[in-house]
Amino acid sequence: MRKHRGMLYFPHRLQGPLLQYTEFEAPAALRRHVQCLWRLRDPEPAAQPQTIYPDGRCELIAHLGAPMRRYTLAQGWKTQARCLFAAQLRSAIRLAADGPVDCIGIRLQPAASAVCVGRRLSSLVDDVIDLDSIDQDFATHLFDAAIASNTDSECTDLWRLLQMRFGDLPLDARVESALVTVDAAQGGITVAALAAETNMSLRSLQTRFLTAVGLTVKEYARVQRLQATLRQLDTAAESIAQLAAASGFSDQAHATRELQQFTGLTPARLRRALRAERHGDETLRMAAAFVRGRG
Repeated sequence: MRKHRGMLYFPHRLQGPLLQYTEFEAPAALRRHVQCLWRLRDPEPAAQPQTIYPDGRCELIAHLGAPMRRYTLAQGWKTQARCLFAAQLRSAIRLAADGPVDCIGIRLQPAASAVCVGRRLSSLVDDVIDLDSIDQDFATHLFDAAIASNTDSECTDLWRLLQMRFGDLPLDARVESALVTVDAAQGGITVAALAAETNMSLRSLQTRFLTAVGLTVKEYARVQRLQATLRQLDTAAESIAQLAAASGFSDQAHATRELQQFTGLTPARLRRALRAERHGDETLRMAAAFVRGRG
């Protein structure tokens, strides 16, 4: 990690020099609303469909290159819009490139998930939406600012636009506190314990959390526990049984069921795939970039 013109810069190059994933920390005035800005570029993307795992964050995404296609059971493969709002996800999604990939994304803080869509956030779970359908004017400005950021390493226009749009929007401080606790525990906390920790009733916590984040407390905690397990599978030497115990699963079979639902792979296959990605397996290039970026 190093400083890059006043911002934190995290380069992640996977599978040779072509794919590059980079994160930029948000300015101080935006950090309650925006976790980071990221850039994903790959002039020669893998032919295989890619898998992306949920991380408990909603995102705004602008495709500067060819928009990727997303697979759903209802519609099959469908080309995405140039500007997207990616709502909360509870399971992996599949993407396929149709040409050079060049995306700029704004990863929102979990407590700021509803800043674009308001109280209907929870009804959009597991969806990725054309931003034009939410706010056409904002979508146009976002795309223009993303284009300008292509030649501005400090992303000045994007940060200015986001400050104007989100900077003064109030957030639920109690939910922010609850999120800090869940993240610190890597999802390993019960709803009752979280309510006591944040001095809220169960009902108040559950209602306010769902409104602000778009997931229930249990769903969000599950995503964080599984994300932590993914990072451990990618880097740790311990056995899968040991990792399952450390992550709070009741046993290895429990971890296997949860990870298979979350990623489509058993822990053993996922570990092999992540490690093979370092040596030529292209099917997890994007997933590995995001998993390692968050880690």
